[in-house]
Amino acid sequence: MNVMTVDGYHAKIEYDEDLDLFRGEILGLSGGADCYGKNPKELRTEFKKSLEVFLEVCKEKGLEPRRHFSGKFNLRISPELHERLAIEAQAQGKSINTLAQEALQERVAS
Repeated sequence: MNVMTVDGYHAKIEYDEDLDLFRGEILGLSGGADCYGKNPKELRTEFKKSLEVFLEVCKEKGLEPRRHFSGKFNLRISPELHERLAIEAQAQGKSINTLAQEALQERVAS
C-alpha cells in the first residue's frame, strides 16, 4: 500500500485509471476527505489543501477531526491459530494479548 503523510495525517494513494489521476484518501478522520493529482507533487499540494479545508470545517462545527480509537477490538481467528498462539504465549511467559500486541506493533512499525 502506498501511503503519503502530511502534518501527521496519512493518505492511502491509488491510481484512478478512469480519471488518469492519483487519488489520496485521508485516513483516520472523523469524516471523509480525499485529494487528486497528476503526479506526487501535485497530489501532496492537493492533500494539504483538502486537509486544511477539512480541519477548518471541523473547527467551525466544533468537531474532533481525528476518529477516536478505544484501544480495543475483536479479532476472529481459527481455533487452530488460537491454540498455537496460546502455546507460544505460554512458552514465552506472556499473555496472548501481549504476544499479539508485539506482532502487530512489529507489522506496522515505521
